[in-house]
Amino acid sequence: MTETVLLVGGGGRGHAIARALEGTDCELYACAENRNPGIARIATGFETLETTNSSAVTSYAEEVSATLAVVGPEKPLEAGVADALTEAGVFAFGPNADAARIETDKAYQRRFMREHSIPGCPAFETFEDTERACEYIDSSETDLAVKPAGLTGGKGVKVIGDQVNRDEAKQYLRENDYDRVVLEERFVGEEFTVQAFVANDTFRATPAVQDHKRAYEGDEGPNTGGMGSYSDAGLELPFMTEEEYREAVRILDATVEALDDYTGVLYGQFMLTADGVKVIEYNARFGDPEAMNTLPVMNTEFLDVLVAAREGEELPKLSFAPRATVCKYAVPEGYPEDPSGGTRIAVDEESVRRAAGDGSGDANDAQLFYASVDEREDGIYTTTSRAFAVVGIAETIPEAEAIADDALAGADEGVRIRHDVGTEALVQKRIDHANELRGD
Repeated sequence: MTETVLLVGGGGRGHAIARALEGTDCELYACAENRNPGIARIATGFETLETTNSSAVTSYAEEVSATLAVVGPEKPLEAGVADALTEAGVFAFGPNADAARIETDKAYQRRFMREHSIPGCPAFETFEDTERACEYIDSSETDLAVKPAGLTGGKGVKVIGDQVNRDEAKQYLRENDYDRVVLEERFVGEEFTVQAFVANDTFRATPAVQDHKRAYEGDEGPNTGGMGSYSDAGLELPFMTEEEYREAVRILDATVEALDDYTGVLYGQFMLTADGVKVIEYNARFGDPEAMNTLPVMNTEFLDVLVAAREGEELPKLSFAPRATVCKYAVPEGYPEDPSGGTRIAVDEESVRRAAGDGSGDANDAQLFYASVDEREDGIYTTTSRAFAVVGIAETIPEAEAIADDALAGADEGVRIRHDVGTEALVQKRIDHANELRGD
């Protein structure tokens, strides 16, 4: 039976999902606020609509007779799009709005972890009064992570002792006057991500990935949605041990066991500290850019995962090619604080093809993923978010990094790239830091 799959979302994560479904026994349709040219080339149909509008999404799903849906971004999950699709008789691979609170409500997330004794939870307090939160900052004997409870696109967290001092943290809260804020102990270590497919009370973990949030090379500047990321040819990253990867997976396992009927992707953002693996946060969907590291090297058909989830079957065991990946994003000038959206750009797809090699069987590759751009009749335009990414795939991280950098050689003016993502120097810095944490 050929499935009809509706993809909700038009960013780089959505393009990675679309590519993972390309060539499988399905007919793909997509909807998003922006017309992503990469998705549009793969999909049979593409509808531009507001993806947090449940009625609009379900109407399109019914129009194309969708048998499955994949909800990519977090905002539609928070808006209950998965709930509406389910009610309309379309199986949605994505948690309902209540389950998605594991991401969309950081206060709920921490209370959930504490209630269920999930390992890796920091000491924390939640506040609805800004001045009380500021008083807590003054009284705390340790540095804190300051987190608005709601969604902030990966750019709302301020860490005292790293990004801001105490006075700056209090100023940040007073200027924004969030309804609720979580103040929690600051973890010091190396961040990494493990994503898992979850359905029918089972989960399947994917390789670890390290994202680079800071805007500029050398890990300088403000946090962004992610400037790039890398994974190794095995499950763990170069600065991790196999046991540390397993510790993260055990935390995900405990979380899935505590969740009630969760379906979709559970993304654990972890910190490797001197005291073991800790949980920075959970997301209720694929990471972006992390989806672009894991899906291109997954041998198991993503469609098989979706069908098994719908049919109530055990999810298939996952197989991954023994390949390293390096993803580098091109973002508008000024991103993230003052991005210049609405700029027409030329994406040099020929550079990507050249970097991919001759296809002679060495399994090296370069893949282009369009993200928050809008395809119009006269060309491709930036929005105020990340524009496109290139992923290099090879046997080693240095080889994958070189491929990604070569593929971006023709990047147009008007975009900026963190060229240091995945470089040997930066990876070695992570290894040295992890060894220092362990006391090696």
